Parts: sequence; structure tokens; C-alpha cells
Amino acid sequence: MASFKEAEHGKHKDAFLSKKSFSKHQKMADKDYGPLPQSIARALSDRLYEKRKGAALEIEKLIRDLANNKNFSDVEKIIKVLDKDFVSSSNPNAKRGGVIGLAATSIGLGRDSPLPPYTILKPVLRCFNDNNSQTRYSACEALYNIIKMTRGTILVHLNEIIDILGRLVIDNDLNVRNGVEPLDKLVKDIVAESRSFDLESFIAFLRKNIYAKQSVSRQFILSWITTLDSLPDIDLVTFLPELLDGLFTVLGDPSPAVKKMCEFCLGNFLQQIRKNPSKAEFSSMVNILIQHSKSQDPVIQLTALAWMAEFLNLAGRQLLPFTAGIMGQTLPCISYQDSRKHDIREVAKTVNERLMDLITKSDDEAGTAIEVPKEKKTDEGKHKKDKTGGDQKKTTEDDKQTTSEDQPEEPRLCIRSLVKVLTEYIHRKEMGTKIAVLDWIKHLLEKTPNMIFQHMSDIFPELSKTLCDETDEVVLYDLEVIAMIVQSEAGPSERSTSYFSIEIGKGKPALAAEHGMNVYFTHCMNNLLETFAGNADLLKTKGSFIIRQLCLFLNAEHIYRSLSEILLETHELKFSTEMVQLLNEILLTSSELFELRNQLKDLATEKSCSLFCCLYKTWCHSPVATVSLCLLSHCHQHASHLINKFGDLEVTLDFLTEVDKLVQLIESPIFTYLRLQLLEGDQNPYLVKSLYGILMLLPQSKTFDLLHKRLSCVPNLPLMPIKDGNKKPSQLDKRPHVKSINWTELSDHFDIIQVKHLKVKRIRQRAMHERKKQLGIKS
Repeated sequence: MASFKEAEHGKHKDAFLSKKSFSKHQKMADKDYGPLPQSIARALSDRLYEKRKGAALEIEKLIRDLANNKNFSDVEKIIKVLDKDFVSSSNPNAKRGGVIGLAATSIGLGRDSPLPPYTILKPVLRCFNDNNSQTRYSACEALYNIIKMTRGTILVHLNEIIDILGRLVIDNDLNVRNGVEPLDKLVKDIVAESRSFDLESFIAFLRKNIYAKQSVSRQFILSWITTLDSLPDIDLVTFLPELLDGLFTVLGDPSPAVKKMCEFCLGNFLQQIRKNPSKAEFSSMVNILIQHSKSQDPVIQLTALAWMAEFLNLAGRQLLPFTAGIMGQTLPCISYQDSRKHDIREVAKTVNERLMDLITKSDDEAGTAIEVPKEKKTDEGKHKKDKTGGDQKKTTEDDKQTTSEDQPEEPRLCIRSLVKVLTEYIHRKEMGTKIAVLDWIKHLLEKTPNMIFQHMSDIFPELSKTLCDETDEVVLYDLEVIAMIVQSEAGPSERSTSYFSIEIGKGKPALAAEHGMNVYFTHCMNNLLETFAGNADLLKTKGSFIIRQLCLFLNAEHIYRSLSEILLETHELKFSTEMVQLLNEILLTSSELFELRNQLKDLATEKSCSLFCCLYKTWCHSPVATVSLCLLSHCHQHASHLINKFGDLEVTLDFLTEVDKLVQLIESPIFTYLRLQLLEGDQNPYLVKSLYGILMLLPQSKTFDLLHKRLSCVPNLPLMPIKDGNKKPSQLDKRPHVKSINWTELSDHFDIIQVKHLKVKRIRQRAMHERKKQLGIKS
């Protein structure tokens, strides 16, 4: 009888039987074992392995004679005796003799036995649950001989056999574990020869057991997957969706040997997919990759992203419905700074680029028709992975994406889930991720403007919040995206604009249309002011940068006109003053506003005069800024008129600081033309008078000395009443369109604004006084 490692097993010494078991052994002589002779029965339960082996050889001869005589009824009786009286015995020697006797029976019957092999196999398999390691080893030896004789006929029980082997590879006895190796190799050889087994059932078995915790068990399952994959007639790639999640789980095993083996297995599968992409079910596997691409194990994460990159390259637009899910996992990886994750970052960038390439202008043609209303979705009744990459666990009839002729439709982009991911990740800490999100929004605006505008009410507020970002790169790119939105020809829907509530001021939506921009221009200006109003630090640190850059992307005149109109209607006077001072400083110093300064300087058109009046009314929140605007626009007489009003205003430290800044500006290159006009003092008497008025406002200081030195350079003019001093500026100014300006109205408006500020200041002072009084603080 063939066996494995008999010499080694022969070294095992059986324990002596107790007196009780010995007497029980003696009684066996009186028991009738049917066709099995009593001498063989006694030897089969002997404590010595050599005697049990000799009995098994006698059983083999006996069974062979019965089989040759077609006496299979006696064979069945012997099998029952071996099962009931030996394998099921509490005597360990009898039990081990029973399993070796069953193996001898299988050998005696040969390969053409008409008896079902499971009648012999079942008692042996039961012994693998025995607590005695020698019994389990004997069962290994018996199973080896039984399978060697039955060959392919035993494969109908393949799952049960592999389950037993899977438990034996982690057995606590070394001999049992060593006994599994030849047995496992034999089963694999038989599978390779016949393959008369239920492959789908076996794959399901492997899928279930691949999640074992022990490294040895995982290695055992991997060896079987590798074996099946090596067989030419089995296309395991078609079953890969069933195994892929388990393989990625095993990839994180702490054992280097198991990890390496799993990498090899996955590498073979990916190579097969590259050779024949038509066999791969990309849609069934992409969600598995999405889940593992967020693994904390760098090997798993890198492998999942690498597979995803290959899938996008091979499957293309088939994966379009999974855009949101893939993007949600790749965006964080783009920002990895750890040198150990350099490969992950680079692969994530590749995935992101290929994902963006999937989206084309053709996706915008369907518009909102691709959106499936939530209330219309119905369950199929079967739990499946969400094909949109989202959190849903059930598909809908719409998700099947088939026509009435069961032909697949063009893959559809789920813009709703895409926007959800973008609005979530735009506020991540990592700069790279935020830049990637903005790049996505820009890409969608270019490729699918109609679709993206359906969700602009979700996107635009988040873009406004991003203006508060710490990094200039993010703010700059954010402004560029905002500029694209307000200039987009894709008209916003009524739903997408109804979200906004304007708290700072109303603005004039008609202004946007007038200048070729959509209504989001007005929303942009309002949100910008709301952001500044709610974040004083942002206004001080990045206010100038944001407005200057925005003026590069959009028309500076439109921006200043819109901001001016909104600020004019706000009741937050202090904020209005701060904004006017900032806008005025940018106007007078920034190179980005060169053209706007020239427009205001010349006032050569009706449009420029209208802009001047618009700015003037808002600039009145800052008296010094109003004077500077008049000096910029060559409205010297009105500037002199305003300076005379300063005598009625409360001169504070802030006020003098603004005057000081104005003097510094007069000495800057921006006002070179103004200083040259002083050479023609007789033609610009009100300019001279305005500058002297400013000089009189200043206390004795360095700034006073600076302006005094400048005026001392002016050719001597008699300080006497100026001719035509009673005439209005519009009568003295030679520019034709300036004559249409109502200077009296502007002057009155200036007075009204100053009164408002004075009232608010008094109210604030009284409130502060009462507060100190309540706290017992003396003023």
C-alpha cells in the first residue's frame, strides 16, 4: 500500500493501552466483523503501527478478491465495519487502524470501482476533527492513498477536501503540517488533469477563505489561485471580480513571503488584462480598487492606484460613471509630501489626469437629463456595489443603462456626485488637493458648462470661502476659476441663482449683462464683500492681493463700479470706510489699474464721468479718499471745496494718517503729472490751493515738511482771491463731459455721508460710556 513519509511515521511510538482498554481489546476476539476476518480486525487495532499496516495489506488483498468476484455487497459491509467499529471507536489505535483500512479498501477496489468514493472518504474526513495528532496524521496518509486511487472522481468533493487541507496547514503538530504538502500537490495534479469540478463553486469557496487571518492559510489559498490561473483551459480573469478584494487584503499581510506571492499573483492578472481587456469586467472591479486606494498600507494603496491607472487606460469611458468615487480617493494622494509616498503621489496624478481626459464636451449635450431624481429611484431587490462610486449599496433600473433593445448606452457622467466630492475636498488642508479641485472645476467649466451650472449654487459659495485660504497659489487659482464662472456663456438656471442672499448690498444684476457677464458677477462681488466683512484679518492681509488679481482676470472698471454700488447701500459704515480706503489705495498705486486710472484722469467720455460719480458717492465714506479721487481726475476746484469742509469734520488720528498717506502718494510716480501741473500754477490755481489746504491740515511733522518743500518749488503766485472763484467746476473745466456732472448733488451727498458717520460715532461713544459706567470705570 502506497503511503508518504512512512519511515518517519514509523518512528512514532503508540502509548500502551490501559487495563480497561486492553480488556476491551480482548473482547474483540469474540465479536463478529462479518466479511472481515477476526485476525485482521485484531491486528488492525493493535498498538504497533507495523501490525496495523500488515492488517491493511491483508484488507487490500481481500477487497481485491471480492471486487474481482463482483461481490461488492461484502465490500460495502467491510466499509461499514471499518467505519462503525474502528473509525468511530474511542480506541485511538482502532481509529487509526480504521482509516488505514479504508485506504487499503480504496486501493483494493482500484480506479474503476462502481462504489461511490464518498462512502470511503467520509469516515476519513471525519478523523481530521480528532484531538489526537497521530490520528490526524493517519487520516492524511489515508486520504492521500484514497485520492491517488479515485483521482478525478473525488473532485466532486473538492471544496470539502480543500477546506480540510486549509485547516491542516495551520495544525499545531508539525508532522500533520508536513503531511499536507504532498497531499495538496496530489490534489492540484488531479485538478490539472481532469478539472471535473464545479469551478464557480470552487471560486466562491476560495473567495470566502481568502480572508483568513493566518499568513499560512492565506498562502495556501494563494497557491490554489495561482494553480488555477496557470491552467490553460481556465480563464480566471473572468472570476477576478470575486477574488480581487481578497487579494488586496492579503497584499497587506505582515509576512514578506505572502506579500511577495500576492504581488506576483496580482501582477499576472494585470498582465492578462492588458493582453485581452475585453475579458475584464472593469465595472465590477473598479469599486474594489476605490476602496483599497485609501488603505493605510502604502503597498496596497500604490497597487490599487496603479491598477486604476491601467483600468482608465484600457477601459476609457466605460469608467465614466465611477469618476466621483475614483476622484475622491486620488485627490488626497496628490498632496503627499512624504518621500516614502512619492510613487503613490505620482501614480495618483496619472490617475487624475486620465480621469479628466474621460470627460469631453459631448458629456454636456445631455445636460441635466442624466440626473436621476432621488424620489424616482427603485430598488432591484439585490444588494450590489454602487456604480457611481458613491455610498449607495443598491442599483436602480436607471443604473442598468440599457436601451429597450438591451444595448448598452453611452456611459454617463454623474455630475451630482462629482460636485459633492469637489465641494468636500476644496477645504482640505493640503494645497495640492485644493489646487487639483480647482483644476477640476475649471475643467468642468470648459467641457460641461451647462451641467456644472446646474450645481453652481453648491460650488460658488465654497469658492468664495476659499478666498480665505492661507496660500496665495490657491487664492490666485480660485480667483481665476471664479472669473471663468462669471464670464461663462452658459446661462445659470433659475435654481442655481436662487440660493444666494445678498446681505452686504443689492448691487445691479443688469450691470453684469451689460458688460457681457452672467449674474454670478454680481454674486461674486457681494460674496467678496461679505467675506471681507466677516474676516477683518483677511481684508488686511490679502484684501489688496485679491482685488488686484481679480482685476487682472476681469474688467477693473466693472469690478470697481459693482463694488462701489454695493458698498453705497450697506449700513456697515465702518466696513465701508475700510473698503473705500483699500480700493482707493489700489486704484492709485496698482499697475493692474493703469487703464482705469487713465480713464478717470481724462474723464473724456460720458461713461468715465458716470464711473467717477459712482465712485465718488461711495468714496465719501473716506473724505481723504474722496479728495484723492478728485485730484486724480483733475477736479481741483471741487477738491479745494471738499478740503474747506474738513474744518467742520472731527480731525482724528486715523484722519491725519490718511492725509499723511495722501501726501506720500502725491510724491509717488502715480502723481507725476500733478506735480508738473504746479509749474503752471496760474492755470491750476485750485490745485495749488488744494495742496496748501492739505498742508494746513497737517501738524508740524516730516510729512508737513515734505509737502512744504514741494510747494516751495512752485513759481511765486500772489495769494489772492482766484478769478472766477464763484463759478462751478463744470463751468471752469474745459472737458465737455465734465459739464454734465452735478457737483452740487455730489457735495450734498458728501455732507449726508459725513453726518451719518458722525451719528454712528456718537452712538458708539455713548454705548462705550455706558459700558464703562456699568463696569465702574472712570472715563
